[in-house]
Order: sequence, then C-alpha cells, then structure tokens
Amino acid sequence: MQVAWRGSHVVARLIRSTGWVAFGYAASQAIRLLSNLLLTRILFPEAFGLMALINVFLIGLTMLSDIGVAPSIQQSKRGDEPDFVNTAWTLQVIRGAILWVACCVLGFWAAWFYDDPQLQTMLPVAGLALLITGFDPTRILTASRHLALGRVTVLNLVSQVISLVFMLALAYIMRSVWALVLGGVLAAILKLVLMNVFLPGPKNRFLWSPDAAREIITFGKWIFLSTLCGFLLTQGDKAILGKYISMEALGIYNVGYFLASFPQLMAATVLSQVMIPLYREKPPGASAENFASIRKIRFTLTFLVLGMQFVLAFSGIWLVDFLYDDDFLASGGIVVVVACMNIPYLIGMTYDYAALSQGDSRGVFILLLFKAVAQTSLFIVGMEMYGLIGALFGLWLSQVLVHPVVIWLAHRHKAWDPLHDVIFAVAGLLTTVLILRFHWADLDSLLSSTFLQ
Repeated sequence: MQVAWRGSHVVARLIRSTGWVAFGYAASQAIRLLSNLLLTRILFPEAFGLMALINVFLIGLTMLSDIGVAPSIQQSKRGDEPDFVNTAWTLQVIRGAILWVACCVLGFWAAWFYDDPQLQTMLPVAGLALLITGFDPTRILTASRHLALGRVTVLNLVSQVISLVFMLALAYIMRSVWALVLGGVLAAILKLVLMNVFLPGPKNRFLWSPDAAREIITFGKWIFLSTLCGFLLTQGDKAILGKYISMEALGIYNVGYFLASFPQLMAATVLSQVMIPLYREKPPGASAENFASIRKIRFTLTFLVLGMQFVLAFSGIWLVDFLYDDDFLASGGIVVVVACMNIPYLIGMTYDYAALSQGDSRGVFILLLFKAVAQTSLFIVGMEMYGLIGALFGLWLSQVLVHPVVIWLAHRHKAWDPLHDVIFAVAGLLTTVLILRFHWADLDSLLSSTFLQ
C-alpha cells in the first residue's frame, strides 16, 4: 500500500509541500516570537509602535506595486520557460528599485503626517530591504509552482535565525529602533545570498521578452488592483490607529495583533504556496471526484486553523501575562478580541485561489474591493463611535457582510461548498460568544486602561 505523501502525483506533492510550508511558518513564527520576547526586554513599547508604522509603509508599497509575478509563474503554462521567468525577474528588479525611491520620497511626508522626524531617515534605510528583495531568484517561485518547497523552507529559516542573532546584538548595543530597521535590511541580504547559493536551478539574468511581459502585465493588472485593496485589509488598521492612539499604545496593539493573527497568517502562507497548483491540476468543477478531494482538504485546513484560533482566543490573556512583562499586559486583550474577530475570514479563505488558478484575477479584485471598502469604512466608523472595541467589531461585521461576495466568486468557479461554510459559521459564532462572555471583565479592564485614556 502506497504511503499518501510519497511519489510524484499531485496529492503527494501537495501533502509534502503543505507540511513543509506549515512547518516553516510555525518555526518562523516561533523564531519571531522569541525575537519579540527578547526585544521587548531590551527596547521599549514606542520602538515597536514606530516600527509598526515603518512596516505599514514597506508592506504597503510592496502590495501597492504588486504586478503578479509570483502567481503568474505559478499558474501560467509558460511558467517554466527561461524567457518567461527571466522577464519576470527583470520586472521584479525594476519594481524593487522604484520602491526604494518611493521610500526615500515618502520619508519626508511620513515624518510630517505622524509628527515624528525619525521617519524621514528610517524609512529610506528600511526601504533598502525592498530594493534587495527585488533580486531574489525566481527559483523560489518555481519551487512553489512544482510543490517542491523543502529546501526553500529550510533556507528561509536559516536566514531568519542568523538575522535574529544580529538584530538582538544590535538592539543590545544601540538600544534604539534603529536595530529593528537595520535588522530588516540584513535579513533581506541574507535571504538573497542563501537562495542564490543553495537553491538549485538556472541563474536569472536580465532579459525582456515582449510576449512574456505582456502576459504577466495583463494577468497582473488585476493583481495590482487587488493588492491596493489587500493593503487596506492587512495594514489599514495600523495606519488608521497611528492617528488615534499613542506610539506606545500602537506598539502594544501590534504585539497583540501579531500573536492573534498567527493561525490566519500561517493559513495564508500555506494556501498561497499550494492551492493555486492544486486547483490548477484538480479543478473542482471538472469532476465530482475533484470536488470531493478538495472538500476533504478544505475541511481539514479550516478545522485546524479555527482550532488554533479558538485556543489563542481563549488563552490570549494568560499567554501574554506569561510571556511578556507588565508594559505589554494590554496586548492580551487584543489577542482575545482580534482572534475572535478574524474567524469569519477563515471560513472563506480558500475560494479566491480557485479563481486565481483559472486566471480570474479580475474576480479576485472585485472580492477584495468589497472587503477593503467594507472593512476600512466600518473600522473608522467603529473607532469614531466606540473606540478600539468598536473598530474591531467593525472588522468582524465587514467580514460577515462580504461573505455573499465570497460565495459569488466561489460559485463562479464551481468551488463553493455550502456545507463547509454553514458548519464552521455556526461553530465560529458559538465559540466567539462563549469566549467573549468568559473574558469580558478582563477585557474591559485591560483595554480601557491602555486605549481609552
């Protein structure tokens, strides 16, 4: 009897790749948590608030300029052709250079808007990481295309460990947020070197194929618009809160949000690597067998991710009390609330990959546009009317209201599974009510003392 994860067939490769990506993400977040714990004992909450703002700009620029190089290589029939991947790499390098220039320009505006002169110099230096990342080899994306992610995962972890050692040394010596800024640049350099030296495959070179560029840009124009929305979905809360609360409070919020988002971000990392190839090779609308196979995978993933989310929501306050010092106690309340508020998103987290596997980047853009408008609007309205609790409730409500659009996109590609959605929606709602009821007194005390001053 053949073991399920052995062999070269798609399910075996999917299982192996999912295992590697999940292991890599869990290990990466464990390293990041260790870094977080050690750095919070060396630095101060304001440093994490300032770095959170810098990351808003770095992540925002990255997302707002995404032309879909990664999904293009993953889903295109030409994804293995040298002319195609080298043209994609050339576009990636050009984009990295433009992003660094944008960081230099935005440094002046950010310093004025947030009334913090440090951003004027820190943002251009931090932006060097975007310039360096532009030279990352496309062999990383080719490994994802073929569901062969073992070596990529190991190399990512090695670069992260080495970067952590240097960042801690810099923090101990400098006692400044500059340690976090320079650590990010060093991490980008280490990843570039390790991937180029140890990842097998042909080296990239500058090349411009008009046909390849046209295909990437045609597919990527909707990815570009989608990532405009994605920026608001993933970073909008921090950009908005930076105008409402102090840097110290923002740093506390960011620590809590990091912990609460672990299951969601792990799921997103795994799905982005394996679901497009899976849907491409086993489209659910092609046969009942394909639909049943993907249903089994979807049920398993959702059960595991929601299980982790529930554990975090229930234990968040105690976890922060155990891990962090007294300056970050309010982060525990953020863990509980954010972990509960993210549950509706997790129920529909696989459907957009079905669309991307069929080249429907326009459909994904429409979905993300609805999500971004709803989430940003309700987050601001909630913040204005009821403070942070109102803003986070707006986050939850926006995900519920947009789910019909998620269903529309899934149904369009014959991927919608109503049984899956109903079961986990009921389980998510009941568990959310129980957890918030159990922790209500502690939440009121922790959050009001920090965010409602």
